Amino acid sequence: MESDKINLGEQSVSRLFRLYFVPTLLGMLSLCIVTMADGIFVGQGVGPVGVAAVNIVFAPLMMLIGMGLMVGIGCSVMASIRLAHGEEQKARLGVSRALAGATVICVAIVLLMLIRPAATVKILGASGQLVAPAIDYLVWLTPSMIANMWSLIGLFVVRLDGSPRYAMWCNVVPGLLNILLDWVFIFPLGMGLMGAGIATSISITVGGLMAIFYLWGRAERLRLISLPFSCDELAELWLTLRYQMRIGVSAFLGEATMGMVMLTGNIVFMHWLGADGVAAFGIACYYCPFFFMIGNAIAQSAQPIISYNYGLDLLDRVKATERIAIQTALAFGVTVTAAFILFPRIMVELFIAADSQAAILAIEGLPLFAACIVFFIFNVTVIGYFQSVERVWPSVWFALMRGVLFLIPSFVLLPHLLGTPGIWLALTLSELLTTAAILTFYIVRK
Repeated sequence: MESDKINLGEQSVSRLFRLYFVPTLLGMLSLCIVTMADGIFVGQGVGPVGVAAVNIVFAPLMMLIGMGLMVGIGCSVMASIRLAHGEEQKARLGVSRALAGATVICVAIVLLMLIRPAATVKILGASGQLVAPAIDYLVWLTPSMIANMWSLIGLFVVRLDGSPRYAMWCNVVPGLLNILLDWVFIFPLGMGLMGAGIATSISITVGGLMAIFYLWGRAERLRLISLPFSCDELAELWLTLRYQMRIGVSAFLGEATMGMVMLTGNIVFMHWLGADGVAAFGIACYYCPFFFMIGNAIAQSAQPIISYNYGLDLLDRVKATERIAIQTALAFGVTVTAAFILFPRIMVELFIAADSQAAILAIEGLPLFAACIVFFIFNVTVIGYFQSVERVWPSVWFALMRGVLFLIPSFVLLPHLLGTPGIWLALTLSELLTTAAILTFYIVRK
């Protein structure tokens, strides 16, 4: 079995990181394929209006994704420490409660969004010609967020159980399926945004079911257990879920940052540049998950190693893993930034025709937008480290800085100071200030 090859407390830290990072990164990039395939097919098959509508709808769904990451990281940290102490049954119980509680909360949120879809998309900033396509996408995509919750939480546990390759396939299979279904529903069947929503829903559901299948039948140490339905169990479930959410709250804030970027950016771009500006910004937002997933893959690959050794008080191994993670983050950050600066036209033409006004704005803006990438990946990696060692408050504060405290003022002030370039540079300023705060914290606290 694959899990027999992984010993978190004894094997070389660099080897352990590679064992986790390669399949985790490939799996995360497959998730990006789901998002980018939507964007490419929607852009080519529906046009800039479709890209703008998808960008508007996806902002609140990022909050649900953030919730899954929050519970997933908290559940994984807790289970890692339990396993380090030989408390396997408690680890299994925590995983089962995490999935059950998060599912109930997700179902309630999805129902609230679907009761009045027109009101929902208008609250999110849709108006005029964007309302109808945004409703089409919202209605068909939102229900799959329940299965997405299973996938987000389950894959943390699958990796911790010793099967990072299976976790990778839980992302790769839905990504490939989404590409096929997007093409079929948008082009031969001509279903527009409704087809894109259905295609993504099917692929996400397949990934969620794959994760649940593993945890029910194949997991070696962290197989799900049945929970009794009683008042005492509900109370214990809530206490466990609250503890996991407290550990992982910065992961929620990290994903919420993506949602806040999209929501605030949509409003600012609409104000300054109209629907073409929102479409141009939408293309940049399709690439945001790409470098977010790189940072997330680094953090999630380091997490089981850090948490397990932290539980055993092997702090030299913890520090060594942190160093490797930060070095990896910087290397990937520089490489991805160079690609965005050198090839903006190619990246835009994947989505829409280069002669449209939205494309012109995007080609001019992407190199400016790319300045955030190094700081973005670094910040995600470091916040992941604090989560892994149960340092809740530093992770929360840094997540709040990049998601709210620095981000919103940057979007509001920079356009007035620099004009249109200021809108594109807002995220860079927010991430740069957060990096400065993190480095100051490291220096002061040594």
